[in-house]
Amino acid sequence: MAAPETRLFINGEFVPSISGKTFPVYNPTTEEKVADIFEGDAEDVNVAVTAAENAFPAWKSLSAHERIDKCLKFAELIARDQLEIAALDAQNVGIPVSVNHFYIQRAIQDIRHTAGLAHDVHGETSLNTPGQINITLRQPYGVCAAILAWNAPVVIFTAKVIPCVVAGNTIIVKSSEKAPLSALKLGALAAEAGFPPGVINILSGFGHTVGAALSSHMKIRKLTFTGSTRAGKLIQEAAAKSNLKSIALELGGKNPLIVFPDCDIEEAAGSAAAGLKFNSGQICVSNSRIYAHKDIFQKFLKAFSEKFAESKFGSPLEPTTFFGPQADKLQFDQILKYIEQAKSAGANLVTGGSRATEKGYYIQPTVFAKVPATAHLLHEEVFGPVAVIQEFETEEEVIAECNKTEYGLHASVYSKDISRACRVATALETGMVSVNSSGGSGAYDMPFGGWKQSGNGRELGKLGLEAFYEIKMVSITL
Repeated sequence: MAAPETRLFINGEFVPSISGKTFPVYNPTTEEKVADIFEGDAEDVNVAVTAAENAFPAWKSLSAHERIDKCLKFAELIARDQLEIAALDAQNVGIPVSVNHFYIQRAIQDIRHTAGLAHDVHGETSLNTPGQINITLRQPYGVCAAILAWNAPVVIFTAKVIPCVVAGNTIIVKSSEKAPLSALKLGALAAEAGFPPGVINILSGFGHTVGAALSSHMKIRKLTFTGSTRAGKLIQEAAAKSNLKSIALELGGKNPLIVFPDCDIEEAAGSAAAGLKFNSGQICVSNSRIYAHKDIFQKFLKAFSEKFAESKFGSPLEPTTFFGPQADKLQFDQILKYIEQAKSAGANLVTGGSRATEKGYYIQPTVFAKVPATAHLLHEEVFGPVAVIQEFETEEEVIAECNKTEYGLHASVYSKDISRACRVATALETGMVSVNSSGGSGAYDMPFGGWKQSGNGRELGKLGLEAFYEIKMVSITL
């Protein structure tokens, strides 16, 4: 594989940062340096915004067909180079190529679906006021920005960029400092797909520089962010203090999974374990808080722990590896800290609980049971292969326990009783609920997002596209 691109992508070209500064990225499997990446800052943001601003008038004036064609070509090129893209993420953040195959296929699917939806974006009409015809128009914002998370770089990139540009906007993308390589590759593919210079710009760098500059920039009209709740609050504050740009936030979660006694216990345990092991637990919708009914608690705990512990550690570049390392040393150390805190708090360690290999940031799939209410593990997002399994008696009790958090992203319910499943799903304070499944993103044509401090706004589907249009009312007096 050719050496990865390390420069910024601005106005259709790869360029070094104005400062010339770089930062290293490391392979979490070997702990060795992969590359030095040019580090953007506020000056580079200004250059990218100017490029996006200049590109906007011509881009928004194209027909929907012309913008859609470029998005579909982009999807074709991602499909063509998917092995290279997966290898970049495997070396950069340790996502196994087997896992990234799912992400990349999903990204291609999302591009094609969103592009198709753009044909059907319309306004409204009203004849309710005598002597007038009133209409609404959906028009693009102008210059937008996206700040990406590192755990699923390709699918997060396409979920933000494609609805933005197919709606007629231009965009500046800040990749995560943990995962810049695949985003830069996507920049090259965007140019090859025929996107005009300035429509899509990609900056590598850090939140306190590039992220802060994007959040407070007076010429950026809309910003979308995926990441931590703490960072989301800083972005929203910066937007409010600058130009009140529209903000969409997809933030953290402490997602519950409820197991009722009438479900297939083996199936529920297997599904829940697979969901939490996916991408080594580094997925925002993973259900790390599990509540099993007292009548099946021991049986479920045994089944889940056995299935969760079944992991083959290996190189993420090997197609037979399904459980990779944590993304970097910071993430690795933070998860181990949560594990030690739970042990100190008196939680019952069932399996795992330590480093899995001598080299590489691998952590054993870890299960704690009956964790004390004071343990951080029960309330804070760990973002790793660590499960908490608690016992409950009544439906009312478990609903109250699940809702006892400021997060509200995703929840799962396992039961054969459809009435109970719907009743509980309605009562849970989350943006998404999966019934008899641990996945929160299976429906490609439905909105994705959370309640409370898990964010605001929605991505994917019709709502995800409509979020990139301003609405204008035009009143015509006859």
